[in-house]
Amino acid sequence: MEDVLIVGAGPCGLAAAIACKRAGLNPINIEKGSLVHSIYRYPTYMIFHSTAERLEIGDIPFPTPNEKPTRQEALQYYRLVAAREQLRIRSFETVTGTKPMEDGGFRVTTSDRFGDAHTYETRNLIIATGYFDNPNRLNIPGEDLPKVSSFYKEAHPYAGLKVAIVGGNNSAVDASMELERAGAEVTVIYRRNELSEKVKAWTRPVFESLVEKGRIRMMFGSVVESIGEKTIRVRTGEQTVELENDHVFTLIGYRPDRTLLESLGVEMDHQTGSPQHHPETMETNVPGVYIAGVIAAGHRANAIFIENGRFHGDLIARHITSRHGWLVSRTTSSTRAACPRSGGSAGGRRFVGRVGRCW
Repeated sequence: MEDVLIVGAGPCGLAAAIACKRAGLNPINIEKGSLVHSIYRYPTYMIFHSTAERLEIGDIPFPTPNEKPTRQEALQYYRLVAAREQLRIRSFETVTGTKPMEDGGFRVTTSDRFGDAHTYETRNLIIATGYFDNPNRLNIPGEDLPKVSSFYKEAHPYAGLKVAIVGGNNSAVDASMELERAGAEVTVIYRRNELSEKVKAWTRPVFESLVEKGRIRMMFGSVVESIGEKTIRVRTGEQTVELENDHVFTLIGYRPDRTLLESLGVEMDHQTGSPQHHPETMETNVPGVYIAGVIAAGHRANAIFIENGRFHGDLIARHITSRHGWLVSRTTSSTRAACPRSGGSAGGRRFVGRVGRCW
């Protein structure tokens, strides 16, 4: 029986493992991809918005000569941290099922990269799966063609090609400028009438200058209606135009995969998308099931990053090691009476998620 099983080995999943291990527990991470797979999938030459100290986990310094670290530096840092802390990580192993056990705890089944099945039993389960593997979709004809990508890696393969980028946030702006420098003919298509306010202040004027000079074509107030083998159809205002096209990047954000949480009985706030959880312990409405990282943010993915999600593990570890003296009965009338419809507290417990819901 494992003390703690963590689904995900991104920065927040690793931080949770370190916190649990230092609290005397023996955690294990199950990761369907590589270590910090979401960072691995970032653009090759990406530079983080955050400074290095805000990406640190386990109080281990993140050395870099740069003001803000690169993707490559981050990959190296998290590899070194995992090795230094001697974390137990099962990479390229996908969780295929979870269910509560009659005598407490959870049974987790997985499949590794060879197709072999594995079964784990754990007293506590932490879901730290992030968002990055689940891109938003346009839901239009042609979206599944091979020439359509939801992840941008680097510009070199697209030199001399006609490339359309759907989106108007940082990822779309950064990709468009890099592609233009590599010699691609770039068109950016964005449904709003101006760039997102979240576009970096030092990037916006450079991008706008490229648009003004005609080096990047910008189509505001426009949506892609369909994607063909050699063209795309774009509706802009009352007009629909067909553009020659070799490749499309749909850089329109990501969404959480709640399948695992819902299979365990974790309730969701349908307005915010946030799993119901206690903000001071990260425990969900299912005892023994916790969340860590951006999965806690619901629809507001920009509310939780590495720099604040990395602390969730400390809350979880503290609760796991002390909860026998902390838990309040969920069945007593006094607890129910203390839980107001306003979503306040019950016996000292305040929950976030569905407003007015107590358990």
